Amino acid sequence: MDITKVKTFGELLAAGYRNRSVKEEIRENLIRKLTNKDATFPGIIGYEDSVIPDTERALLSRHNILFLGLRGQAKTRMARQMIDLLDEYIPYIAGSEVNDDPFRPISKYSRDLLAAKGDATPISWLHRTERYGEKLATPDVSVADLIGDIDPIKAANLRLNFADEQVIHFGIIPKSNRGIFVINEIPDLQARIQVSLFNILEEGDIQIRGFKLRMPLDMLFVFTANPEDYTNRGSIVTPLKDRIESQILTHYPKTLDTALAITEQEADIHAEQKGRVVISDLVKRLIEQVSFEARTSEYVDKKSGVSARLTIAAFENAVSAAERRAILNGEKETQVWMSDLVGIVPSITGKIELVYEGEQEGPYQVAFNLLEKSFRSQFVNYFPNPDQMKKRKADTKDENPFKAITHWFDKGNQLNLFFNTKDEEKIQQLYKVDGLHALVKKYFKLANEKEAALLMEFVLHGLAAYSLISKKVVEGKIEFKDLIGSMVNLGSSGGSFGSEDEDLDDFN
Repeated sequence: MDITKVKTFGELLAAGYRNRSVKEEIRENLIRKLTNKDATFPGIIGYEDSVIPDTERALLSRHNILFLGLRGQAKTRMARQMIDLLDEYIPYIAGSEVNDDPFRPISKYSRDLLAAKGDATPISWLHRTERYGEKLATPDVSVADLIGDIDPIKAANLRLNFADEQVIHFGIIPKSNRGIFVINEIPDLQARIQVSLFNILEEGDIQIRGFKLRMPLDMLFVFTANPEDYTNRGSIVTPLKDRIESQILTHYPKTLDTALAITEQEADIHAEQKGRVVISDLVKRLIEQVSFEARTSEYVDKKSGVSARLTIAAFENAVSAAERRAILNGEKETQVWMSDLVGIVPSITGKIELVYEGEQEGPYQVAFNLLEKSFRSQFVNYFPNPDQMKKRKADTKDENPFKAITHWFDKGNQLNLFFNTKDEEKIQQLYKVDGLHALVKKYFKLANEKEAALLMEFVLHGLAAYSLISKKVVEGKIEFKDLIGSMVNLGSSGGSFGSEDEDLDDFN
């Protein structure tokens, strides 16, 4: 039988419908999913052994939940996925503003209708997607917005006394009755507004000024907060926090592979870009490494955090940088080169909060420094550590695999890689550097021409990150030359890709 064909309260009783509270409903559906080994929060990566089990325990305990964590940690997404733990449809009294349960009506409208019509009371059905309410806490939110107030216009139109319950305008919380309600960034709510939630969380009812009524709501509350908010903008008042039974700490991806999986899942790459641009695993790892470097950087405010949105936006920009270059050059297909990563800088600068030292450096210089550190961190996963090579007192070229390359630059040669160069021209330029192709083929024998060329470019960036050669971003190009020559010409125009001071320290 299709239960949604039931149209009256009498038919509902005859069908043997069993009503439950929201928390009981979620609990039973969660138990079913766990029993069947179904994913309870599909698409949430990296929380399998931490946040998800904590959330499941809280829901089994029928708790209201506070997700506490830095920005970009899927707090709201976790809350929104709880919709899938609700029944597909539930019945409510037709016309009710607060989704009244026919078995336990709480509004005057529904009680009067049920008393007047009995078993003939009309029933409507509410889909699970309509049982979710969400409010971003802002300082201008009022008690009337959340809970309700007297509506004088309604009273005048219906010619009712202000003491009549029907003149109440219900806020978003009562209208979300029998569902899940989320308040994002709860510390941003003024303390007096937070106080209005006390009764809802403890006694489960709302109180509206001037009325004796107590309407018991049936809801699951989920709150989200950023620990930084406790000091910068506000705080969760202690009695309210005490009434939220489970506080769950979220976190950033713990491994690069987890972060990669998240970025690939979330990045919105156009179908046309997918057909035109290839992005290697190496480039993906370099982009992902930027966020890991930012989270430990002395220039970045750790309390603010570095959102996963940084690498998602950077990934999209890297692909778009390659696509733009291919369009300008009339190429049908291309790959993301190392030089294209300059295009991700705008994705970094807007997503990191800098401390005083970082402000002094400037957001663009900090972004370039993070990118440089990313090259440095990832380089040792593909090639020998240049620092160890520096320490060797070796006379033979074979013992230092980078010696032929650095020697080529030491002879006064330099390499200019223009951002809008065609792929074929870039490959030809890279072959000019003595020992570069031989080095790549030594460690990556199976690499095809384009893969080898990308690795060749990577070697140059890696050697610059380890201060074996110099690298500068000048208008429209990246300039590689010997370190000594670069130091002599420090006063020349052009912005450095990494920190020049850092290069000098390493060299000395």
